[in-house]
Amino acid sequence: MTANEWAAICVAVGTLIGFLVTGVRFLVKSYLSELKPNGGSSVKDKVNEITFKVERLEARIDEIYRLLVKK
Repeated sequence: MTANEWAAICVAVGTLIGFLVTGVRFLVKSYLSELKPNGGSSVKDKVNEITFKVERLEARIDEIYRLLVKK
């Protein structure tokens, strides 16, 4: 193999690695953005909303139990 062929192979491998790194970087950024609260549309916001609703329901059920025990 000549020096030109080696250079072409190195450039091709470097380009492929660059594309791979760029793709992984894009995926990581998009996944991390879903895990941060942003005002209502991220996964983190939905989990927080569901947690709040579950806590409210638990409090209501506890109150119903207290009322039933008093009777």
